[in-house]
Amino acid sequence: MALCLANSLVARRGFVPYDQLVRYKWWYQHGYMSSTGRCFDIGAATSQSIHEFIRRQKVLSATCHIPSEKLDYLSDHNLLKNFQVHCSTSGVAGNGALMRLAPVPLFFYKHPKQAVEFSGYSGQITHGDKKAYDACRYYGALIYATLNGFNKKQLLDKNFYKKHKSWFDDKPLCDEIKRIAEGSYQKKGGYKDGIRGKGYIVNALEAALWAFWSDNDSFEQGVLAAVNLGDDTDTTAAIYGQLAGAYYGYKNLPKNWVEQVYAKKFILNLSKWIAYEGENWKKMEISLSSSQFTNDIDNSVPVYHQERIENKVNVLLVQRNSGCKTVPNERQANRRSILELESMFSEVDLLAL
Repeated sequence: MALCLANSLVARRGFVPYDQLVRYKWWYQHGYMSSTGRCFDIGAATSQSIHEFIRRQKVLSATCHIPSEKLDYLSDHNLLKNFQVHCSTSGVAGNGALMRLAPVPLFFYKHPKQAVEFSGYSGQITHGDKKAYDACRYYGALIYATLNGFNKKQLLDKNFYKKHKSWFDDKPLCDEIKRIAEGSYQKKGGYKDGIRGKGYIVNALEAALWAFWSDNDSFEQGVLAAVNLGDDTDTTAAIYGQLAGAYYGYKNLPKNWVEQVYAKKFILNLSKWIAYEGENWKKMEISLSSSQFTNDIDNSVPVYHQERIENKVNVLLVQRNSGCKTVPNERQANRRSILELESMFSEVDLLAL
């Protein structure tokens, strides 16, 4: 899902929740961006949100007379701003929202408010509870700070949120996330002191931060500590890895682990492309009405685009990056070569002139 989100940010050159949901649907239905070519181990909340998105797409198709084969490639701003992208409900607070968000602060690493707010929105579209929204905002802020040179002491400062409230647009964190931000995870006993790698997003955030706090400046040690908490081991480690990976850097990851990563060259190239597009990003806000939301969060989800890029570029990249104009071709979608991606760069630059 992180790769789906990263591809959306690159292909659409900005934060487009509708397109993110399309790619999650592709993953669910066709194995898009999966290392196995299949969707596996999808959480109940994510599955329900994707099904709700598909249902809303069908309503849009019938209401606006849009052929079903074109639903996944919408670039019309009026259609996007009126589509209800919030496909979850209040009370849904699983850790699936938190484990995939790293591409957002990577893309918006020069824009603290966007990095934080869009991190929250990225989780909110599938996990509707305010705790999920705030957990993602807080974690997005930590990753943003890491990318901008903060040291570990600054990141784990119990007053981190208070010192950087402007990044959060002065919107408060809910009590459970605020407690974590103030250092509830700093427990030497770890598991013995109640740290748990559960599916509940509050537990997951606390566990990942405990692993980062206690890892003795070793990515490998932190991952193993996260996994050894038990329960939802892979997700806890993935959440830890987003922050720790940003902090320690690619060159300090265990080389024997890196060599085992599937599609390593593709992921490396994609990470560079995220940074490139983020550096060139310019905002043009289209606010979606708050009536789109069915929970108690009084927020709208804005959509940002590059002002200089025409819609045809967005459509082209969505189609190209999926591997097919209708549904993504598994082999092509999962095995983009560096040369193919570099050729896309050239094509986009030409179209943007």
